[in-house]
Amino acid sequence: MADPQEVLAQRVSAAVTAAFGAGQAGADPLIRPSHFADFQANVALPLAKSLGMPPRQVAEQIVAQLDLAGICDRVEVSGPGFINLTLASDWIAGQASGQLRDGRLGVPVAVPAGTVVVDYSSPNVVKEMHVGHLRTTVVGDAIVRILEHLGHTVVRANHVGDWGTQFGLLIEHLLDVGEEAARAALSAGEINAFYQAARAKFDADPAFAERSRHRVVALQAGDPDTLRLWQLMVTDSRQYYNTIYQRLGVTLTDADLAPESFYNPLLADVCAELEAAGIAVISDGALVAFPPGFTVRDRSPQPMILRKRDGGYGYDTTDLAAIRYRIKDLKATRLIYVVGAEQSLHFRMLFAVARQAGWLTDEVRAEHAVIGLVTGSDGGRIRTRTGESVKLITLIDESVERAEEVIADRYDDPDLRHQIADAVGIGALKYADLSLARDSGYTFDFDRMLALTGNTGPYLQYATARIRSIFRRAGRDPGQAAGPITVTEDAERALALTLLGFGPAVRLSADTAEPHHLAGFMFDVASAFTTFYEECPVLKAPAEQVRESRLALCALALRVLTRGLGLLGVPVPDRM
Repeated sequence: MADPQEVLAQRVSAAVTAAFGAGQAGADPLIRPSHFADFQANVALPLAKSLGMPPRQVAEQIVAQLDLAGICDRVEVSGPGFINLTLASDWIAGQASGQLRDGRLGVPVAVPAGTVVVDYSSPNVVKEMHVGHLRTTVVGDAIVRILEHLGHTVVRANHVGDWGTQFGLLIEHLLDVGEEAARAALSAGEINAFYQAARAKFDADPAFAERSRHRVVALQAGDPDTLRLWQLMVTDSRQYYNTIYQRLGVTLTDADLAPESFYNPLLADVCAELEAAGIAVISDGALVAFPPGFTVRDRSPQPMILRKRDGGYGYDTTDLAAIRYRIKDLKATRLIYVVGAEQSLHFRMLFAVARQAGWLTDEVRAEHAVIGLVTGSDGGRIRTRTGESVKLITLIDESVERAEEVIADRYDDPDLRHQIADAVGIGALKYADLSLARDSGYTFDFDRMLALTGNTGPYLQYATARIRSIFRRAGRDPGQAAGPITVTEDAERALALTLLGFGPAVRLSADTAEPHHLAGFMFDVASAFTTFYEECPVLKAPAEQVRESRLALCALALRVLTRGLGLLGVPVPDRM
């Protein structure tokens, strides 16, 4: 099977070359979906400028050389020089039949495949996971799944914040309350309360503050007992994070941890390398880099502090060590940082220094996959029904609870009802993040997320459940539907043509690290199937051949929907 836009682009490019010579062989055919046909080629407009000809005349000469026999049944020039292309229904049906037989559903393996490091989730040991972590975790995991499906080697990097001066006061507080009580609080997710109690004690008790400072020194010096206590805190917090990952169906495991502490032994060497290269200099007692092009308000150079005056290091240094390690040791060809928008300046400076150092070259692509802010209905922090600030695990539980209320009258079996509610509630949460451009902010709204209409997770899940219901009533296995697919009705044609866009949607999401492109495509599929379902009887089709064709088209839609939702990390229940 073939991507229609790619096929048309190749034919239009060949026609441009035939009409105007090899010098125009590189002209972009500019194939776009159109309201006036299936696709539209706009190449004549920019080409006319370079040729000094009227655009419509250019378009007519291209059409005269265009070979689309068997592919299009109508080609027209419209307006100032648009070329409208309407595909032949038989060609669409043939391509859909081929997609049904293709185990990859028209998604080619990337050539060449690369090694991609995706830095995402990255909670702090001393801070509660919140809805912002939900979004970076969900979007990052979808990016990982999509890239792996295309054949790339993907390194999941969970850059957990597990190092720093705050551990001095946390360890001392742990000793005050007792190891068992502290471990129980951390593993249960009472992270914020634990930190706040330690911080309050640090601010109010000079003796405690002094003990905390000494404990930081001991930690950085590698004192065995201090390291043991630090490791207890990290391990218990990790247990809580893993509980959240499992509930969300996220693919992160302990093997993917790339915490700040991992890079601690590398920091001095990174600083020495940058200083030796003249990239980092001593300024007011600190080691600082001044990447070109960055200034503060008074137009003086913007500093990136690598080593503080007291000899300590910050997260700038850790991130420099990480980018050097990922390029030099992991041999990454692409780095994707799925991190909030507030870190944009940091990453621009980070990439600039890495490029100065020669670590980041034209052979390595580094990008900040910006994550926008999520707020409650009042524009502030998201709160529970009782008005309290919400923990992420509580948010997950509430989504499942609300989903169960939505389907309460549908199933008598409480276990089945809860199983479906779990998939719907978690799917709704995840899809809400994935369906929007990742750099856009949005208002968190359970009612919108859980709606069975519109661009929501439940709407897509319901489409898959409806298709499975058709096959259960037919007594057939959707995996055995073989076609061939034929197209006679407009709704059949629209669904088949939409399904052919699966490969391009997956590739676009991978190229841009933007899963919302795939999510938007999935919504288009579900919408096209809904129209097909309403207008084209399947089990009561007018003839056996039509029935088999429509069952095959249903099977293809189901495979695309389940594969696509799987790449997004959205669970798909068998029933709804």
